[in-house]
Amino acid sequence: MIERFKLKNYRLRSKLIITYMLLTVVPMSLLGYISYNQYTKSIEEQVGEYVPRILDQANENIDKRMAEFESLSELLYNSSQVVSILRKDSNTNPLDLLNDRFTVNSFLSKTYTGGNSDPILGVFVWSKKRLFYSTKVPYSGFEQELDLSGKSKIILPNETDLQFKGNPPYILIKKQIWDFENRKSIGSIFIAVRLSFIEKVLHDMDKQDKAEIWIANQEGQVIYHTDPSQIGKVLDASNYPLKNGSFRSYRNGERKLISVSQSMQTDWMIVNSISFKYITKNTDLVLKVMIFLFFVVVLITSLISIFMAWSVSLPLHKLSRLMKNVEDGNFQVDLHINSRDEVGALASSFNSMVYRIRNLIQQNYHIELRQKKAELYALQSQINPHFMYNTLETISMAVEENEKETVVEMVTLLGRMLRFSLSNKDRFVKIDKEVEHVKNYLTIQKYRFEQRLNFKIQSDIDVNQYFSPKFILQPIIENCIKHGFETRKGATIRIHVEKVRGLAAGSEDIIFKIQDDGTGIDQKTLAEIHELMHSDPIAKRDSGFGLINVHARIIMMFGMDYGLTIESELTKGTVVMIRIPVIEDHLTVEKYVE
Repeated sequence: MIERFKLKNYRLRSKLIITYMLLTVVPMSLLGYISYNQYTKSIEEQVGEYVPRILDQANENIDKRMAEFESLSELLYNSSQVVSILRKDSNTNPLDLLNDRFTVNSFLSKTYTGGNSDPILGVFVWSKKRLFYSTKVPYSGFEQELDLSGKSKIILPNETDLQFKGNPPYILIKKQIWDFENRKSIGSIFIAVRLSFIEKVLHDMDKQDKAEIWIANQEGQVIYHTDPSQIGKVLDASNYPLKNGSFRSYRNGERKLISVSQSMQTDWMIVNSISFKYITKNTDLVLKVMIFLFFVVVLITSLISIFMAWSVSLPLHKLSRLMKNVEDGNFQVDLHINSRDEVGALASSFNSMVYRIRNLIQQNYHIELRQKKAELYALQSQINPHFMYNTLETISMAVEENEKETVVEMVTLLGRMLRFSLSNKDRFVKIDKEVEHVKNYLTIQKYRFEQRLNFKIQSDIDVNQYFSPKFILQPIIENCIKHGFETRKGATIRIHVEKVRGLAAGSEDIIFKIQDDGTGIDQKTLAEIHELMHSDPIAKRDSGFGLINVHARIIMMFGMDYGLTIESELTKGTVVMIRIPVIEDHLTVEKYVE
């Protein structure tokens, strides 16, 4: 363990950089870090003490304004006529009620909503199921009196359906109207106050949009916010460990200083949140000089250190990188080092070695790979001449017998097969295309053999969704027809496509099951086929064994876990199962093609 940390075990470039860091960067970094932290701490303490005092003063001003708004309800008692109307029973005739509303509404308009600069939006008086009101702007809602207990209460917009035109932010101050002579309540007055008065109180604190300021009640609901979209939202009260004072907060990757002041009268809480980057933007001149000198020294020493380390270690690093490329299989590399020292000699030997390896690969691996690719393409493109001859002969017989519909259909099917066979650019096709090709082939064969041949194709999956290698079904079907009708007058071929659990964990495979009820394969021939299938799949094959070639193609593409399995018994038929992995997109197709 100790040996691992010895300096001599490090690379030359690392030794130079470590020496540089120990002598320059580390001491100056520590010095700058300590100085900056001390400065930030000093600024934070000053702001943390100063802002709460301003918030306390703002709370006092807001409390005074709220007290003024609440005292406005006393103006009702200046009009004995209004008080008399409120004492009346609600069961009066419509004419008297209309006159009473005109009188009270006129008084409310004259007393409360006559001025333009006042933040009062409107006044509503509920008395014995009668509503009297006066507003500066049109409103909607407020069809019935709010059943709220207590002598006075502050109502937020979300607690009532009252809305004003333009949706200005407001609060509703509710207070009971007392008949002091009879010592009973004769109604309630609701004063809607625009929150612009809060903006006037807090306007000096929100300069240049550097700080966020909001006011929330005890439940955490935002009553006022510098961002109007936040008004009405409910904040988590647990985010404020202090009710009066300042504390740090680190959220969304940004450090902030949050100051809080709670009103003793309304229990409202004013919160001021400002980012540290604005608090510490006016740095001290000494700190600026230290930071400037630090970067100058670091820059100069870094350039010297990097130049020395680079000039010494660059050739070795380049050689190491190219050797890594060679290790990964990339032999198209060449190391250019114009020096006559030991590194230059090493580079020359390296280039000579890579050149010899590249020549050997070109002579062996790439030549063999091209041969196998050509063999696969030849297999893909082949068209059985016996099938063509038999098909044309069948068409000729149909022409002689004047079976025009049969001739048209067979020519059409044959054209589709030829078009599919000659499209060599696609080594993978959708499964539905492969199945359609086999269906066309079987349909033509059915015209030849008539009632002797039947076939059935079933699928448990959406064959238009998955891909498969081209020409993996037709060689198997040809083998069934060629060897399955030797001693039987008729046979049925069944093709079934399904998706099953893959051999690897979490994977899925597709199985093509081709089953016939022909003569079957004798055990000796079946053993020979199995032996060929389990030997080298790339070795030369007899072209007569179509299913062997299909098996070789599949395992060359996907690996030894895939390919063909064959089961057969004499007089009972043969079952061939083709297993390939699930391929759903063109990217996977391109991977297998490459």
